[in-house]
Amino acid sequence: MQETIVELSHINKTFPGVKALDDVSFDLRSGEVMALLGENGAGKSTLMKVLSGVYTRDSGSMKIFGQEVGDLTPRKAQELGVAIIHQELNMCAHLSVAENIFLGREKTKGVLLSSREMNREARAVLDRLNINIDPETVVGDLAVSKQQMVEIAKALSTNARILIMDEPTSALTSKEIDDLFVIIHKLRDEGCGIVYISHRLEELQHVVDRVTIMRDGKFITSGNFADFTMDEIISNMVGREIKEKFPRVQCEVGRTILQVKHLNAGRMVRDINFELREGEIVGVAGLMGAGRTETTRALFGVDQKDSGEVVLDGKPVVIRRPEDAIRAGIVLAPEDRKKDGLCTKLSIRENIALPNLDILCSKLGVVDRKKEREMAAKAQKDLSIKMPSAEVDAGSLSGGNQQKVVVAKWLARNSRVVVFDEPTRGIDVAAKVEIYNLMNELKKAGIGVLFVSSEMPEVMGISDRIIVMCDGRITGELDPHKTTQNEILEYATRFESKIAKPQLA
Repeated sequence: MQETIVELSHINKTFPGVKALDDVSFDLRSGEVMALLGENGAGKSTLMKVLSGVYTRDSGSMKIFGQEVGDLTPRKAQELGVAIIHQELNMCAHLSVAENIFLGREKTKGVLLSSREMNREARAVLDRLNINIDPETVVGDLAVSKQQMVEIAKALSTNARILIMDEPTSALTSKEIDDLFVIIHKLRDEGCGIVYISHRLEELQHVVDRVTIMRDGKFITSGNFADFTMDEIISNMVGREIKEKFPRVQCEVGRTILQVKHLNAGRMVRDINFELREGEIVGVAGLMGAGRTETTRALFGVDQKDSGEVVLDGKPVVIRRPEDAIRAGIVLAPEDRKKDGLCTKLSIRENIALPNLDILCSKLGVVDRKKEREMAAKAQKDLSIKMPSAEVDAGSLSGGNQQKVVVAKWLARNSRVVVFDEPTRGIDVAAKVEIYNLMNELKKAGIGVLFVSSEMPEVMGISDRIIVMCDGRITGELDPHKTTQNEILEYATRFESKIAKPQLA
């Protein structure tokens, strides 16, 4: 029988206006991977922050390695063997790998830092995980996947035996996910207990032993993963049956709204040509580094384009900066919602109002507060945003609800084209369906929808046409009804023959 190394009993935690944890119990055994599942806002991250000392519980008891523990701090939790790897990696990009691993626990020789000793010990822990990274490499020069490996190495350097992974695969390619799973299996075999939080339910079968499911801050059920069907897991997560994971609506395809001709911007956007019509959703597929995000940034005016033409409703538009795109009717829900899509320290109301001040302000520049509140209330109703009130900070919302706020601020405008870059990354299955339904509503309203995603089932399930990119170019255009994941992957890896179609005159 495996040793129970974490036992949380009847945990409660309340924030102003929100009962985040309501009598939740949870346990973790040595040498197992426990999936902690639930919708955004279910309380998963809050529970793990209690375990890792970020939050103090209001009531309930905690045992770690069989010993009752009182209120924890992050340092005390670390000393007890608990480490958490957050979805947004906490790395100092200007420091080396070794310096990041020993940040706050620096090795010294007298009054001086001992870089040699830190590099030696960092190499030892990296070798233990079979990670081929030079400890002297600057972290900012590493890919996101490699930075995540450094985070794991950092956790193990503290002798962590309880490892919490929050959405560890959200920014990884298929190959990088496979590499991560190898490391997880290795740690499990060494006796680590791993809490695995993910909304990518299809990957659970490759790594998970048991599941615990939460909903609305409450414990719902737990058991061996093999004893659940995927439909049962989803039903327990959302409290109802999700009949259609990829809802699709049929619309008559109308006239061309957007034409992009010979767009070039730096190395990753090279001779991009495509068009977008009324009543359709165009998906953009490709591997990480294919140039998809760079294309959306150039189209929206975030990055300066070198050449090319953008035609909207038959008229050329000049886009030098985002304000030009917004005024023309092209808007973007960016990939990194916290960094580029939200002001997390401002309220939800203020976030929704911010890009719409031209609508909300009088000629004297005074904001119409009544209209602003009505705009926020309509957004909450239309998108079912779960929030205590529109006055709370946007950063306090769950990932899925933050994504809805990003989208909501554009819906008040008469936008002609909405570009979604990885809109469902890090959000739960029910919230994903709501985002898909939103895209369908835009599609029915005659708005052009461009949709970038790394999840091929999602692209195939929602798109009416699929554009595939590789190495900064369009390599193919596919019908989602007639293609396969293998064919998409074939076009996504065409480094040798970039056929750049369709070509526009």
